Amino acid sequence: MIAYLQGRLAQALPTQVVVDVGGVGYEVFIPLSSFDKLPQPGEEVKLLTHLSVRDDAHILYGFMTAGERDLFRLLIRHVSGIGPKIALNVLSGTTTASLRSAVSNSDVKALSRINGVGKKTAERIVVELKDKLGDGIACEDDGAASELSGDEQKVADAVSALIALGSRPKEAQEAVRGALIMLGPDAPVDEIVRAALSKGK
Repeated sequence: MIAYLQGRLAQALPTQVVVDVGGVGYEVFIPLSSFDKLPQPGEEVKLLTHLSVRDDAHILYGFMTAGERDLFRLLIRHVSGIGPKIALNVLSGTTTASLRSAVSNSDVKALSRINGVGKKTAERIVVELKDKLGDGIACEDDGAASELSGDEQKVADAVSALIALGSRPKEAQEAVRGALIMLGPDAPVDEIVRAALSKGK
């Protein structure tokens, strides 16, 4: 899996970018929420990524913050009828904080206003995500890029890995916290994840 791309921003459009990494240009599809946070073309950029593998293509989706990627993955993995394109529309049509608020408050009307999301899809988003948008999902202030310290990024990566493996956000965060206490703050992410999984068995 490609966790992130870091290189020169060669091209930037509202829905996709090209990142030059060592002379290879990677085409990456992004939501508008990430486009607003991009540096100027020619400058260095780091995009957190999600790789979608299909029979006819391998497609990269990129995000400037962990919160955007976490929500994207929740949408495509847990809400029936939502694929990557609609998930990008959701992230483009609202902020992570507003989406969390709408789900928490069962605000189907607000979700229905997002391009490509009708009433039935909005209702599914509320039902499927209400108990999954816990403390383990990163959340950024509106319009502010999330710059995590090394330790914070390590915790976020470990929590995201556990969620991808089926843990609930709150359970994942508690398991990572316990693993860090046992292993110490210098432990690498893979050891933290393994320890957290063992702790949960």
